[in-house]
Amino acid sequence: MSVLSGKKIVLGVSGGIAAYKTASLVRLFIKAGAHVQVIMTPASKDFITPLTLSTLSKRPVFSSFYKDEETTDSEVDNPNQNLEWNNHVEIGLWADFMIVAPATANTLSKMANGICDNLLIATYLSAKCPVFFAPAMDLDMYKHPSTIESFKKLKSFGNTIIPAESGELASGLSGEGRMAEPENILEFIENKFKSELPLKGKKIVITAGPTYEAIDPVRFIGNHSSGKMGYDLALSAANYGASVTLISGPTHLSINHESVQLIKINSAEEMYFQCHKYFKTSDVFIGAAAVADYKPKNPALHKIKKSQESFAIELEKTKDILQSLGNIKENQFLIGFALETENEIENAKLKIQKKNLDLIVLNSLQDKGAGFGVTTNKVTLIDSNYNLYPMELKSKEKVANDILNKIIAHYEA
Repeated sequence: MSVLSGKKIVLGVSGGIAAYKTASLVRLFIKAGAHVQVIMTPASKDFITPLTLSTLSKRPVFSSFYKDEETTDSEVDNPNQNLEWNNHVEIGLWADFMIVAPATANTLSKMANGICDNLLIATYLSAKCPVFFAPAMDLDMYKHPSTIESFKKLKSFGNTIIPAESGELASGLSGEGRMAEPENILEFIENKFKSELPLKGKKIVITAGPTYEAIDPVRFIGNHSSGKMGYDLALSAANYGASVTLISGPTHLSINHESVQLIKINSAEEMYFQCHKYFKTSDVFIGAAAVADYKPKNPALHKIKKSQESFAIELEKTKDILQSLGNIKENQFLIGFALETENEIENAKLKIQKKNLDLIVLNSLQDKGAGFGVTTNKVTLIDSNYNLYPMELKSKEKVANDILNKIIAHYEA
């Protein structure tokens, strides 16, 4: 999953030959999971059609202040869709970021000096979000003092330049001035946002799901954990910039994120081994898995036949993963989960002390909508100083964000 997934992007297209590249740029943004609203200057329509960009973005393209044949049905998320004009203020506020590509010398000068004679510049002047611009012009124009002055002004406004590349230009000359290729623009913006994420550079190990403890080759002792809480934690941590190792017991869930390494295990013993393998180099460990407390002492090598009226299985304790990690913890931020049915707060506080935890996530089977097999959870976060932070019932995705925000606060303190 790209860091741009779910982002709302305003793409401003100005009138240069490089405008043809915006078709590929829109496709890349859409493939990354973003929502794209294209605004074209009147001159840019000489180089690429609004129909092309509208088809690729799945939104009408705007090019004038008033609705015309090209902009009859606005898809921008604003409450004023019945207006007969294209509200540049609403468009600017809608965006998570704006990019002008290609940014010609003419458009750059207008942006730098507030010359508001088209919808693109009006939207730029109304935008409160980060703004990128990708210059595209001939070699001498790119190096002209007026263009360099425009660059300086726009940077002073907090705008970010995506540097032009070198190569053959429309004039036949070769040199600096080509608009960056769409793939490089995408990578530049993704890297920019990744570098600003609060958990960038942190390594987080998360466990999820149940463990299955073999009775024989076909039967096991397990529990009803779906693994959803751990998977939501992994996705949230990755979206905050962390490098995540997700150690998961058997579950039907999947995860697709470039920053998540998924390791599948079955038993508590396998989970213990993998946790210790990655713990020493981690910054944070979150034990969200429902690890079996006991396992059959002598699992059968072959399927046990139904030949007796009664049958007893001798069990032995599994290794306590969290406690073993707490014993060797150095600078890691260690988080555990507690699912309790009685004396919830007292039992959770005892686990913090016994297992050397920095934070425990307490949920109770007494709370409707919490526990296994549901998409919601109701938790109380308790830190190592026994401060309680009770949360309302909410989706497990939002609970994951609450937990990650505690981690972020720890590193910002």
